[in-house]
Amino acid sequence: MTDIPTKMLRQSHINHLLTLRYFVINTLMITILTGCSSLGTYGTKGQSKEDFIRYVEEVFRLQNKMTSEMMALSDDDATTPCNPSLSHAEQQMQTVCADLNEYVSRDIDGLSTGLLLRRRVEKSAVSCEKAALAIDVLLKKYSASAH
Repeated sequence: MTDIPTKMLRQSHINHLLTLRYFVINTLMITILTGCSSLGTYGTKGQSKEDFIRYVEEVFRLQNKMTSEMMALSDDDATTPCNPSLSHAEQQMQTVCADLNEYVSRDIDGLSTGLLLRRRVEKSAVSCEKAALAIDVLLKKYSASAH
C-alpha cells in the first residue's frame, strides 16, 4: 500500500519532470527557430540587430523603388516594347521579396509579424536586395538603349 507522502513525492517528481521536459523542448525550439541568433547576429551577413534593421529598411526602399520604376516604365508610353528580361526580373524580385513585403504590410497595419515571418525575412533579405539590384542594372541598360 502506498502512503500519502509517497504519492505526493511521486506527483512532485512527475511535475518536475514535466517542467524540465517543457523547458528543454522550448529551449530547443527557440534555438532552432532563431538559428542561433542568440549569438547576437542577424541575417546571413551576421549583423547586429540595429544594423540588420537598417539593412532591411534599405532593401525594402530599393525594391519599392524598382517596383515604382517598372510601373512608370510600363505607364510611360504605350509603344514601349515589352522587355522579357525586365519582366522576368521583376517577377523574380516580387517572389523573392514577398516575405519582406508581407512583413512591412503587416507592420504598417499593426498586425503581428510573428517569429516565423521575421525569420523568413532574415533569410531572404540578401536575395531580395540582389533581385532588386538586377532590375536596376536592366533598367539602366534599357534606358541607355532607348535614348
